[in-house]
Amino acid sequence: MKERLQKILARAGMGSRREIEGWIEAGQVTVNGRVVSLGEQASETDRIRIRGRPVRLTLNQRPRVLAYHKPHGEVTTRKDPQGRPTVFARLPKLRAGRWIAVGRLDVNTSGLLLFTNDGVLANRLMHPSREVEREYAARVRGAVSAEMLARLQAGIMLEDGVARFETVFEAGGSGANRWYRVVLREGRKHEVRRLWEAEGMTVSRLIRLRYGPVALDQSLRPGRWHELQADKLRALYAAAGLDLQRMACAARGDHMGRRTPRRSSR
Repeated sequence: MKERLQKILARAGMGSRREIEGWIEAGQVTVNGRVVSLGEQASETDRIRIRGRPVRLTLNQRPRVLAYHKPHGEVTTRKDPQGRPTVFARLPKLRAGRWIAVGRLDVNTSGLLLFTNDGVLANRLMHPSREVEREYAARVRGAVSAEMLARLQAGIMLEDGVARFETVFEAGGSGANRWYRVVLREGRKHEVRRLWEAEGMTVSRLIRLRYGPVALDQSLRPGRWHELQADKLRALYAAAGLDLQRMACAARGDHMGRRTPRRSSR
């Protein structure tokens, strides 16, 4: 059965739909020796290559998601020209496909980072239309007024449009540095920092605490990961507007019930 090429590759864990569409637009994907364009269809029996490398379409993988506690100083890229440590180096190996980061955290931001082998899930969770909440703890340097907090929630014009915090409230600290908890429903680059900077404040530390229904486990040490259990996995798929059981059956090509993912850590 033929499907859109980007959907097949995303389900096989080759990347998010957005990443794959970029490769296709750049002429880096071929099917049966022919460079393809967006919207074309293929099946698992076709010979697909990305940047000249053959793609192994293993579509019977069960959907998996890892919660990783990113330390300060790691980059959210597979390779770094500056030789800095990358978050992908600590993840378990996959037999086929690859881990896809659900969004990014910059090198100076720590906390929860999700990875999945399901490109459809990753794309849905990152897409602005889903408005999936991201919660952060931000240590802010400077005097923050009630008027400033009101403006941050009402909306502030940044260079890429109006942005705002869904919620923002003080969460402790003393002197010139105080902690605030903030929630957004989108994932623009450096958005938390840029919002505070627009009010003349400096964020001296930033930690992601939650992505949708998944919160950072306090027992999970920096540099460690664990695999989401069935209840959290179902909740995450629901936040993306997807049905976990249906996706798992589609991946296996049958209509049987779901399997419960194992929990791992290292």
